[in-house]
Amino acid sequence: MKLPIFCPSCENSLNVSQMKCNHCETEVNGNYELPLYLKLSREEQDFILQFFLSSGSIKEMAKQQELSYPTMRNRMDDLIDKIKNLN
Repeated sequence: MKLPIFCPSCENSLNVSQMKCNHCETEVNGNYELPLYLKLSREEQDFILQFFLSSGSIKEMAKQQELSYPTMRNRMDDLIDKIKNLN
């Protein structure tokens, strides 16, 4: 199940309010902001993972996905802009 990151009612960002240990049943309550990575879509998270696994090579990513380098570079630039705006 994918972790919801936006309110289904007003579409604002959600925060984490409770976490629970499945082993000992300990519960932690509070109001915690989600980490930046979890605020990204699944596709954006996968893109970052693929970038990491290709040793940071956009050229290699483009080759693996059979896309042009400029297309992959544009995706990277769009993701960089989004991350800058989330901070």
